[in-house]
Amino acid sequence: MNDSDEGAGRAGQSKRKDARRNNETLLDAAAAVFVTSGVEAPVRDIAAKAGVGLGTIYRHFPTRADLVIAVYRHQIEACAEAGPALLAAGPTPHAALGQWIGLFVDFLVTKHGLAAALQADSAGFEALHAYFLDRLLPVCTELLGAAAASGEIDSGLDAYQLMRGVGNLCIGADADPRYDARRLVELLVAGLRQPR
Repeated sequence: MNDSDEGAGRAGQSKRKDARRNNETLLDAAAAVFVTSGVEAPVRDIAAKAGVGLGTIYRHFPTRADLVIAVYRHQIEACAEAGPALLAAGPTPHAALGQWIGLFVDFLVTKHGLAAALQADSAGFEALHAYFLDRLLPVCTELLGAAAASGEIDSGLDAYQLMRGVGNLCIGADADPRYDARRLVELLVAGLRQPR
């Protein structure tokens, strides 16, 4: 391999990193717009927030459903990647679990209109739900296991049950300003602690 081949390889890697970063910026912008305006927000608002042209969005995401699915998957990945990082950096496994559940709540209460945007594609929605479980259940299981191993919580709690319970507490949180799902979830997580 000569120097020009190595230079081309580095340039290609740099372009791929830039493309990934640009895609993440676009997806973060779309997620932020979806939070404030729902998934039916004008694409021009997303383009403006991301600092790109409409053509860029349509080139990557030809339909609104494509964009919604990409945002949802991006948020699932961010939540999945946060778990191990919080566990490594947190003061205790229970604290890391609480922080991760907080991110999970943010994810749940900000996915406005996903089902409506995908209702014509039930197979696509089911695949996305399976992806959600495949990525997030192991993370929650790891956090629960660490908290149980440290003696902070009872070891009998199942990750699916906890995630389902948190999800149920989040239903309707976006429709009623008097309802504070985050506060109730904080109480749930605090209640997991073993008395000392």
